[in-house]
Amino acid sequence: MLTLENLSFEVNDEKGEKGIIKDISLTVGDGKFVVITGPNGGGKSTMAKLIMGIEHPNSGRIYFDGQDITDMSITDRANLGISFAFQQPVRFKGVQVIDLLRLAAKKKLTVSEACQYLAEVGLCAKDYINREVNASLSGGELKRIEIATVLARSSKLSVFDEPEAGIDLWSFQNLIQVFERMRQKTKGSILIISHQERILNIADEIVVIADGQVVKQGSRDEILPEILGTASAVDACNGIQQIEQ
Repeated sequence: MLTLENLSFEVNDEKGEKGIIKDISLTVGDGKFVVITGPNGGGKSTMAKLIMGIEHPNSGRIYFDGQDITDMSITDRANLGISFAFQQPVRFKGVQVIDLLRLAAKKKLTVSEACQYLAEVGLCAKDYINREVNASLSGGELKRIEIATVLARSSKLSVFDEPEAGIDLWSFQNLIQVFERMRQKTKGSILIISHQERILNIADEIVVIADGQVVKQGSRDEILPEILGTASAVDACNGIQQIEQ
């Protein structure tokens, strides 16, 4: 279980300190699928980076399975069972896809095993297994490879920052199925930053963050109609996006 207690994060800009995350408290239960949504610039991605340890809070604490991880490194958090997928995936010149998958799985996967993870995200394994994770890959290809590495890790908590970014329509339709299968196989918790209605539709819980604060939180059945049903709620969420069939 992930618990954020009174978490705050500020940055110094030309006008002085600016609060990005303001006294947020939040719990992600074991085995839960939670989607965080809200307007751009509201603090969603920053909160995800705080969870992974990419950024450090100015105040508040972060607990994972009852352990205080606030001051832990990214590596220590990963070793505890937290995975993170960036909005813009990182490129690794000189590293092949199969090597990345083996690093994620923490074992020497066979080519067949590695190919299964690529097939899960809609990639033809023979075309990608020995490719370098570099500029020769498109943003959408990198995104799918990154999701495959998260699948290979089979973590207790998987955090995705806008996984739909750069994904084409066909891949997005399969992405929803990937998340559903991932939940069944890993039995871990999934935390996704997203505006997409189809991702919101498969959540257990939805959290709306605006101006660095939690403004709505509850079950999908409670929050989604409220987001989609009134103009004020849609405005608050910066227009929940929906990919048409």
